[in-house]
Amino acid sequence: MRHDRPIPGTAPTHTPRFLQLHHEDRAAAVRDGLVRGLLAPVAVTAPKYLYADLGSRLFDAITELPEYYLTRTEAAIFSAHLPEMAARWPAGATLVDLGAGNCEKAARLFQALQPARYVAVDISVDYLRLALQRLQGQHPGIDMVGVGMDFSPALTLPPEAVATGLDGKENPHVLFYPGSSIGNFTPGQALTFLRQARAAIAQGGAGGGLLIGVDLVKPAAILEPAYDDALGVTAAFNRNLLLHINRLTGADFRLTDWRHVALFNTAASRIEMHLEAVASVTVRWPATAGAVPMNERHFAAGERIHTENACKWHAADFDALLRSAGFTATQAWTDAKDWFAVFWAQG
Repeated sequence: MRHDRPIPGTAPTHTPRFLQLHHEDRAAAVRDGLVRGLLAPVAVTAPKYLYADLGSRLFDAITELPEYYLTRTEAAIFSAHLPEMAARWPAGATLVDLGAGNCEKAARLFQALQPARYVAVDISVDYLRLALQRLQGQHPGIDMVGVGMDFSPALTLPPEAVATGLDGKENPHVLFYPGSSIGNFTPGQALTFLRQARAAIAQGGAGGGLLIGVDLVKPAAILEPAYDDALGVTAAFNRNLLLHINRLTGADFRLTDWRHVALFNTAASRIEMHLEAVASVTVRWPATAGAVPMNERHFAAGERIHTENACKWHAADFDALLRSAGFTATQAWTDAKDWFAVFWAQG
């Protein structure tokens, strides 16, 4: 017998929906932005370009490394304090997972938090699609939506992903931003992002908030190996960026010309990742009508491309940042060593 509606007493079975806002037709603008960064006095690229399909898989491997304390420390905080977090969680909430990746961090929260809808957002579109399909099979009763988008310029969620709940009423929105990805933003950029996050929360029902992971300041002897591991996985992750730039711009970067550098900038309270030319090299890319007129950049030996920042915070300073962005009723949970913090901030 065919049933066009759920059998009474059973949970509905959902099929994941996918909204792609990160389109390949933006290729010309992406290429132009990358080229401008390469031609800047100090060459720079945005960290989002580290996360091509292969880059996302390499990052998954990084989280398993002994030096990379962030993932396991954050996971331990959730294990120890999830009941307290759940007590602040609004019933029937939409869980919006920013930079969802393989969706595993959010999935570990489902049993305790019981979200009505899960919205996974990531720039790595194909990787996200596969992850969400796999997750929906494990949790058929949760409404799931994938959003392929780059939210680094502006966090504007598509209304069709979060607008209403399954009962036609507005669900509270809870934004989940784990892993200290907020560290990719400078403090000023982080404030702008948090204000945008609060605006996105305000579009939902009452009781929404932000659940965010923040890496805390600690000695360079701990920080630097986390971004320059002995096995060289982070180096591969960083150098893979060059292959992605080649695909996006037609450039002729060669991996053998570049080495990975990671250092803690104490004054700016951030880890910096760079790619450093091991010898004098000239990189070229095809000229394109209407784009940046120059189509090459010479790098002297030792000259660098700045590829990523990972800002580290004091807990009190990040709490003040949340309040500057308009959040209230903040709560922080840390590990025993005070290496990492997870914040709840009422929207």
